[in-house]
Amino acid sequence: MKAITRSWDWHSVYPAPAKLNLFLHVVGRRADGYHLLQTVFRLVDHGDALRFSSRADGDVRLATPLPGVAPESDLTVRAARLLQRETGCRQGVEIAVDKRLPMGGGLGGGSSDAATVLLALNHLWQLGLPRQRLQQIGLTLGADVPVFVGGRNAFAEGVGEALQPLDLPPAWYVVLEPPVAVPTAAIFGAPELVRDTPAMLAADWAPGVGSNDLQAVAVARFPVVADYLHWLAAYGDARMSGSGACVFAEFSHQQAAQAVVSALPATMVGWVAAGLERHPLCALAE
Repeated sequence: MKAITRSWDWHSVYPAPAKLNLFLHVVGRRADGYHLLQTVFRLVDHGDALRFSSRADGDVRLATPLPGVAPESDLTVRAARLLQRETGCRQGVEIAVDKRLPMGGGLGGGSSDAATVLLALNHLWQLGLPRQRLQQIGLTLGADVPVFVGGRNAFAEGVGEALQPLDLPPAWYVVLEPPVAVPTAAIFGAPELVRDTPAMLAADWAPGVGSNDLQAVAVARFPVVADYLHWLAAYGDARMSGSGACVFAEFSHQQAAQAVVSALPATMVGWVAAGLERHPLCALAE
């Protein structure tokens, strides 16, 4: 382990940053129904925070269950139990999540939480699994989990698991949270969704290239998303992240981004976050 990992222990607060999809194209569909995508994942300095407490009984408990979500179905619990099964680990854990990212927001909150569980417990339980193995385990939990475990901004293909790390320029983002949870399955299952956008080479992508093929479907079904996009478009290139509902715009300077959030109507929720070069827990896996 690198020396930096010694600063992470059972008393630490482990971050689970959000992601933004700088573009998202649906380029096909597999025989099993899964959609083939191309996207760029950008990690940002805003997200959930997790704490872990050791349990001697080998059980996995969630101290902060989400309303309407059974603990057994929560991605954090599933990630910890899957890690136990994959390694034969008999240690237990209680997980507490400070949930700051909205559900159904397209920011990868649940997937990021699961990735943080895998990275943190691999370290705390001293399991020693390499990053690639953690990514394979994470993929069984969700297509977005591997990019968070990978710890780098990335050009992604396949169902989102084939990752090519990207070095992205510094940037600041205004992210707005429409008051609606958009169900991913409903967007991908929409008959009007464009599923044949021509694929591009990763080398041909540059910031600003591409769009979000899911945006038109989400806007038609959830008009409030359109309202938030319209408001933000007055200040920059407003786009939806993932399958929605959250929308964002990129800025070169923090002051410009802060000025936009300062202009938000009292009825809207939004925040500013810096783009990250790496996941804060990147050093916990090799």
